[in-house]
Amino acid sequence: MALTLLRHSALQKNHLDRYIRMTDLHIDPKLFNAQKVTLLMLQKFDFIYSSDLVRCQQTLDMMGIKEYLIHDYLREVRFNEGVDGVALNKIKNLDSYKSYYVEEQASWHTHLRDESPEDFTTRIHAFLEALPRDKEILVCSHTGTLKKILSLLGYSKNKIAYLEYIRIDNVI
Repeated sequence: MALTLLRHSALQKNHLDRYIRMTDLHIDPKLFNAQKVTLLMLQKFDFIYSSDLVRCQQTLDMMGIKEYLIHDYLREVRFNEGVDGVALNKIKNLDSYKSYYVEEQASWHTHLRDESPEDFTTRIHAFLEALPRDKEILVCSHTGTLKKILSLLGYSKNKIAYLEYIRIDNVI
């Protein structure tokens, strides 16, 4: 199987630099950069999957892709209600914030997440296991989800930009 991972297009500017995970926000069509995905738009895929959050579906629509399967397992990790949609500089002002949270990734994620790392991994692993084999597959999702897929496949990537895509051949 060849797997291509695509991060959704940019949100409206007032939502950038925030922890936006489960909030169902729209992309900003003016920020959609078709040039970044020109080659991807020409590719033929046997299956295309999208997160059930609208920003991923709108990205595929903007690419001219009209037929895709929607899967809630492709959602971003679930964050605490008090953090979802909040800018990083505002999180540091919350009563629940402790300065040592940012010293290591595990404590930072424990503070932010409402979904355990184990549950998140299990959810993404289950999605990967259910994919059809020997097919060309495109997945449009979110940074954390795509990074988890890459991690489960033995790759590491610290950042995935809007409309960035990564192709992995020979996924078993």
